[in-house]
Amino acid sequence: MNLRPSDATAPIADTGLSASEAARRLAQCGPNAVAEENVGIGRRILRHFWAPVPWMLEATIALQLAIGERVEALMVATLLIANVALGVFQESRAGAALALLKQRLTLRVRAKRDGSWMTIAAAELVPGDVVQISLGGVVPADLRLISGAVLLDQSTLTGESIPAETAAGATAFAGALVRRGEAIGEVIATGTRTYFGRAAELVRIAHVDSSEQRAVLGVVRNLTIVNFGIVVAMVAYAHEHAMGVERIIPLVLTAMLAAVPVALPATFTLAATLGAKTLALKGVLLTRLNALHEAAMIDVLCADKTGTLTENALTVSAVRSLDERYSDDEVLALAAIASSPDGQDPVDTAIRSLSASKTTVLHSLTAVRFTPFDPATKKAEALVIDGETPLRIVKGAPAAIEALAPMTPRAVQELESLAQSGSRILGVACGPPAEPRLVGLIAISDPPRADSPRLLAELRELGVRPVMVSGDTAATAATVARAIGLEGPVCPPGGISDRVRPEDFAVFAGVFPEDKFRLVKAYQQEGHAVAMCGDGANDAPALRQAQMGIAVATATDVAKAAAGLVLTEPGLGGIVACIAEGRSAFQRVLTYTLSILINKCVNLVVLGAGLIITGHAVLTPMLQALSMLAGDIVTMSRAADHAKPTSYPNAWRVRDLTLAAIPLGLFKLAYCIGVLAAGWFWLDLDFLHMRTLTFAMLVFAGQANVYVLRERGPFWHSRPAPVMLLASLADVALVTALVLGGILVSPLSPAIVGMLALATSGFAVTMDGLKRLVFRRLDIDRRPR
Repeated sequence: MNLRPSDATAPIADTGLSASEAARRLAQCGPNAVAEENVGIGRRILRHFWAPVPWMLEATIALQLAIGERVEALMVATLLIANVALGVFQESRAGAALALLKQRLTLRVRAKRDGSWMTIAAAELVPGDVVQISLGGVVPADLRLISGAVLLDQSTLTGESIPAETAAGATAFAGALVRRGEAIGEVIATGTRTYFGRAAELVRIAHVDSSEQRAVLGVVRNLTIVNFGIVVAMVAYAHEHAMGVERIIPLVLTAMLAAVPVALPATFTLAATLGAKTLALKGVLLTRLNALHEAAMIDVLCADKTGTLTENALTVSAVRSLDERYSDDEVLALAAIASSPDGQDPVDTAIRSLSASKTTVLHSLTAVRFTPFDPATKKAEALVIDGETPLRIVKGAPAAIEALAPMTPRAVQELESLAQSGSRILGVACGPPAEPRLVGLIAISDPPRADSPRLLAELRELGVRPVMVSGDTAATAATVARAIGLEGPVCPPGGISDRVRPEDFAVFAGVFPEDKFRLVKAYQQEGHAVAMCGDGANDAPALRQAQMGIAVATATDVAKAAAGLVLTEPGLGGIVACIAEGRSAFQRVLTYTLSILINKCVNLVVLGAGLIITGHAVLTPMLQALSMLAGDIVTMSRAADHAKPTSYPNAWRVRDLTLAAIPLGLFKLAYCIGVLAAGWFWLDLDFLHMRTLTFAMLVFAGQANVYVLRERGPFWHSRPAPVMLLASLADVALVTALVLGGILVSPLSPAIVGMLALATSGFAVTMDGLKRLVFRRLDIDRRPR
């Protein structure tokens, strides 16, 4: 509820609220703070055990314990706990943005209570309180100023780089920094009802579904449907052939182990972790690991103007002399005399800094008096002596200067020309105290970053459409857009449509935090993956809502915490690096996902085929666990492998990925059944040795599968990463030693193992040709246009 000054109980400025009335309003409106949902660590941990992959693992562990397979149960439980630990660690970072937003309101302020000034916690403020703000302070709540005047730096709130001149009757927003002056104001909104608080609330509720999570759910769903059917068929066959329960239960357990993608979540996390380390060396810090996977899918970048595409440092962009007695540099020098030397006003600082770099110095002028800028009159002035002649120098808004020194037609023309550039224009007048003359105009602007045009060009080459989103005026935003090569129309004033598309407008100006948040959601509803780049608290809701929130190096702590990644070095080159690294990581996990789609289904069918051929289970739960562990070690090492980023935005196309897995899986299935048939009918192996052959075959074929699928072209076109080769050699050596030595299995002869290795090589070469044919027909990773 928002209590207005017009209420019957509203105080007057000279008495303030009574303690009892303040307490009543605090109970009614709540504290001047941002609400936060506190979730205990226990509950957060339990949530990670409640998902499709954990369910399958938990069911497998329960069955293993039920039949006394404690070693196998421990192996699976270890992987499950590792996945949960990684998830909890990532989630612990998610509340950082809200915590920092709350800290911005944890202030001490001077408020008038019962007719006396006292210092209280900002959280205790209520609508109707009378408070004092002064130089260097932070506005603690939304205020309507009663008296005084202040210069407010609201760049982190509204995105406007030029401080706002605020006097009696105007509104000062919570979170703004007082750069100059002192004022008394009445609180009109607190907590989440403030301008700043609404941004904080949007950060709290902002949510976007992770493409990674949707992909995992899609893969698990497809695997579950297919694998459930296979397991039911195997159990039905076993029952039909009068196999006892003591044989069926191990068979079902083995099938479940074969079906569960145990390492799927860990592989996604590992790929992101390795990518994060690479990006850290390039000046990019990931605050949420899944932001790297989302980076691969980005096709729209919404970039804030101030501090992102521009320097967020005011400079003098133009000086125009309108009096033949003064040069441009002399006009600048006069303006510097009428500027504050304390460094608190960025406009005055820009003028004095440029003037100091010039050789023109008006030695004949002696300063007598200086009157700082007054927001009420919108001008600053200085009284100087030129020899014995007093001169009045006035600097301020053109309308304020015109009231003292009427503009000539030339001055009007110059003013209109400079205004078209989107700069803030100041007039400078000089002359006798009673009749100063307009001598020049000065344009102040926030210059674009030098690397912005190059960045935008590189983004377009990567298939990413850049869009500027700014709180500044349309003229200013359009001028900056032209300077950095951002072509396209400017969105007209008014609310942003929920059906807006990236191609509709290149620039959005005069937007508030809610507008940026709404724009990101509108693009997402149209099917786009959105990156939002910003630097202020006003950008925080959009940064959290976007698939990839990017905070620049100069961003506020609030923006950095809300973002998924932070650029730790000046400039924006880290964005391109992040997209490229994200696409590389995406290719790694994509091929891993394709591998498990093939392997999990094929392995189950092989178990069924082996049951039909031999009348026995061709794998025990122990051998299946060993096979699974050997395969997962190699496929997880794929997360560190080399991968080329695509030139287009990626997307999880689970349907096409599944369709690609079908022919490749059928070929692998044919090969595996051929090996089983050869072992049973040609080599005349008994069912114990058939188990050993099946174990070795699945491990060797799984290794071949990883190397075939890691490349879109022929698998020999690029060299695998050393860690991947090392993992493969270790796995092959271990399995070969077990098989030849008869450890945990019935031994096979070296000749049979050699023939199996030779057959696997032929399988890999043939499957590689089939893979290239399938990839030419199916687009498994391109984002739809």
